[in-house]
Amino acid sequence: MYKYWADKRVCVTGGAGFLGSYVVQRLRGRGCRDVFVPRSRDYDLRRRSAVSHMYDDARPDIIIHLAAVVGGIGANRANPGQFLYDNSIMGLELMDEARERRVAKFVLVGTICSYPKFAPVPFRETDLWNGYPEETNAPYGIAKKVLLVQAQAYREQYGLNIIYLLPVNLYGPGDNFDPESSHVMPALIRKCLEAKSRGSRRITVWGSGKPTREFLHVDDCAEGILLATELYDKPEPVNLGTGTEISIRDLVFLIMRVTGFDGEVEWDCTKPDGQPRRRLDTSRAQAEFGFCARIGLEEGIRQTVESYANTLATPISTSK
Repeated sequence: MYKYWADKRVCVTGGAGFLGSYVVQRLRGRGCRDVFVPRSRDYDLRRRSAVSHMYDDARPDIIIHLAAVVGGIGANRANPGQFLYDNSIMGLELMDEARERRVAKFVLVGTICSYPKFAPVPFRETDLWNGYPEETNAPYGIAKKVLLVQAQAYREQYGLNIIYLLPVNLYGPGDNFDPESSHVMPALIRKCLEAKSRGSRRITVWGSGKPTREFLHVDDCAEGILLATELYDKPEPVNLGTGTEISIRDLVFLIMRVTGFDGEVEWDCTKPDGQPRRRLDTSRAQAEFGFCARIGLEEGIRQTVESYANTLATPISTSK
């Protein structure tokens, strides 16, 4: 299968980011010799002229579009217009330029936030349109759903080979730990490590702890993306996940155990919980291109905690 990449020119938007860096690493491990990673300082992908310039420089056979404006509940609530516009316009312009240039394959990565707030659990791809997304991140989720419609329309009208993947919440070494924009996993890890470092006996966590989430290690996601690129060529979207869920409450206590923080948790129920449950049906990915996640949650959290702790000015020991 690795021969697939030997003569391919691949452009990975967002290739310097969290997920993108893992995708690029796996591409090179598969023998892909020509990987182009556009940087936002050089190419503003919201502008058609910059998109065209990127295509001129990359001359890609394959586009893997990972670039996105993302964040947790707080960031989504603070920037709904930006999240809607930036994420939709990047995909719209990139796909239309791919159509004009007859790119061989376009891999579009969506978001679990596109699913309806009260989708039946586990989330099946056929339920994607059966309701409105959870309100706190609906603009981001809808922007990504717009791109699914474009992908399917362009495949039908122009024969453009576009596939659409829906990864669940990602985590792993190299995640974003900025308290203003991080997702739940890195935010909780940072809270626990900082509390331990200060000698604090309490952390405060948003919401009630009752909602559930599913987490996919970023390296597993990168492998799923490359398998789909190699083997999948259909218009239907495909979930990427583990098929298992954990409550935020249980996640907090798991992270506390891994970090060695043995204090108390205060639940701030004035803050939103977000979507009540998230768990994917992952059977389509397994059937279509043999994807199955391999990194367990506790192992992945331990990797993430140790990696982040090592970046701190004063490293913090974690439990073993």
